[in-house]
Amino acid sequence: MIRFFKDDNKRTILFMAVSLVALIISFFDIGHLPINAAWVAIVLCGVPIVIGAVVGLVTAFDIKADVLVSIALVASVIIGETFAAGEVAFIMTIGAWLEERTVAKARAGIEKLVQLTPTTARVLRGWEEHIIPASEVRLGDTLRVFAGETIAVDGVITTGQTSVDQSVMTGESLPVDKGVGDAVSSGTVNQFGTFDMVAQKVGEDSSLQRMIRLVESADAEKAKIVGAADRWATWIVVIALAAAAVTWIATGEVIRAVTILVVFCPCALVLATPTAIMAAIGNLTRHGILVREGDALERLAQVKRIAFDKTGTLTYGKPEVVNVVSCVPGLDKAALLQLAASAECRSEHPLGKAIAGHARHQTGRDAAQPDVFELLPGRGVVATVDGRQVYAGNEALLGEQGALLPAGLLQQGEAAKADGCTAIFLAVAGEAAGMIVLSDTLRPDAADVVAGIHQAGFKTTLLTGDGPKAAAHMARLAGITDVTAGCLPEDKLGIIKGYEAGDEPVCMVGDGINDAPALKAARVGVAMGGIGSDIAIDAADIALVGDDIRALPHLLMLAKKTMRTIHINLAASMVLNFVAIALAITGVLNPVLGALVHNVGSVAVIINSALLLKWRNKNPGRGPVRAPAEARQRQVQSRQRI
Repeated sequence: MIRFFKDDNKRTILFMAVSLVALIISFFDIGHLPINAAWVAIVLCGVPIVIGAVVGLVTAFDIKADVLVSIALVASVIIGETFAAGEVAFIMTIGAWLEERTVAKARAGIEKLVQLTPTTARVLRGWEEHIIPASEVRLGDTLRVFAGETIAVDGVITTGQTSVDQSVMTGESLPVDKGVGDAVSSGTVNQFGTFDMVAQKVGEDSSLQRMIRLVESADAEKAKIVGAADRWATWIVVIALAAAAVTWIATGEVIRAVTILVVFCPCALVLATPTAIMAAIGNLTRHGILVREGDALERLAQVKRIAFDKTGTLTYGKPEVVNVVSCVPGLDKAALLQLAASAECRSEHPLGKAIAGHARHQTGRDAAQPDVFELLPGRGVVATVDGRQVYAGNEALLGEQGALLPAGLLQQGEAAKADGCTAIFLAVAGEAAGMIVLSDTLRPDAADVVAGIHQAGFKTTLLTGDGPKAAAHMARLAGITDVTAGCLPEDKLGIIKGYEAGDEPVCMVGDGINDAPALKAARVGVAMGGIGSDIAIDAADIALVGDDIRALPHLLMLAKKTMRTIHINLAASMVLNFVAIALAITGVLNPVLGALVHNVGSVAVIINSALLLKWRNKNPGRGPVRAPAEARQRQVQSRQRI
């Protein structure tokens, strides 16, 4: 029983149920009790309101809705309107409870991250397994994860294959297949097989803990428009008291003055913004978007231009093999790729790893190990594979070895560079053998997202540190015409400030450390929360948990929808208040009817805000749009040309 009364929600429900029964008994005078049963509602529902108002007034001079409600309650009791006082207390408690339930529902998806924090981990020490607290896992520890278990830390799979449910972190509805070398994140769930992994990010550095820190900073109270509503509520309390006093003096009827106090309570006005903000945050959480600041949505509704970083934002940020060219008869592309993979398999360079990984994907097995391997910094590698000496690197490396590159191959290499690609030239036994072309590939949905943003009325720009040719190529594929290449961090910062000074608020979308200044300077910063750096995430207002830029049109349109909802809530609550005041002054409403009319507005505001929880963008910019289709076709044609 003691545990039951410690639960605020259960206690409130019990008090409301008992108060409702008491009010029914009072209204119909059931049992002809010597004491009005409405006193039960006054004590159970009204006293907590009065105590809260007094505490706030005395400790912080906090003149808010509770002050006016308390005055109305006391005044109703003094003039003998006991039932009206009980009803006011009961309905106000219902309104507060509904608000709490709406906010709780909105935050449910966010708080699920905290609840999913794993408490233990299975660590391998020698040949033995030890179950230890997850907080004690250290970098480099080898962990074993069984089917159905939650992964405790971030790491890379070393043995085994499985499928992982990443829905909590990325929103993906289907499990993702994972194998040796694949990264896994804390908080995700191993679906099928058993695997071993090495811990790479532990404790507060893990993905789940980082997301939890973002979640905990999401606070609707920080919205500027919330502060405005609070200030209005304070003035309304003063005006209400003055109106009640004037009406009492002018009419001589204290009941009209009490009714004014009842209907003038600014509950709906105060509820208008936080309920909408929190409902929107709950909606975005289910779409893999975490909002760090409540006022970010208010600021986002003002944005006119979306600025994108390229690498890791519009593109994957990882080089991939897009073409293999052989210029030696009898050495086909597959054989050339295997030679290159063998030469590069011991390389730590991202391009070498990409070639080895591509060959593994093509054949399903690792390339043969070289007999001899040597890394030549800044030029490439040289290796002996099956008795043949293989060089893989830039033109300078092959020139040093006397391997002359055919004019046709050089032209193809220049064409690849013009399209933002990198060419690795190959020589076998001293003769030019061909090249492998790698590129940072555009995300498949990037063009659709940009088209959707344009359809929504926003301008776009690309800010990148890449060279002009690579930047122009990716911008053309994505459908962005405004491009600035060769940007250093201070350049991006200056460009953002220029747009802001020109009355063109910017939303910056980026992922790297070099984007942090621009993310901070923009009206709103959106960071790629999955692969993005911690510094970029800390500088941003909003994070895309699964790096899914498809959520951007939904985010932009929901921000506008949220502000429209807030404005409707504010306007409707003000209109209802003043209409009810006019009816109270003329005597049409008594305290009982006044309480009912007033709280209709509060409930309507809460319901209107709650609609944002399920809101979806009806025009996300996908589907039969010509620009994205043409962009994808251009990407295919560019690869074919290479």
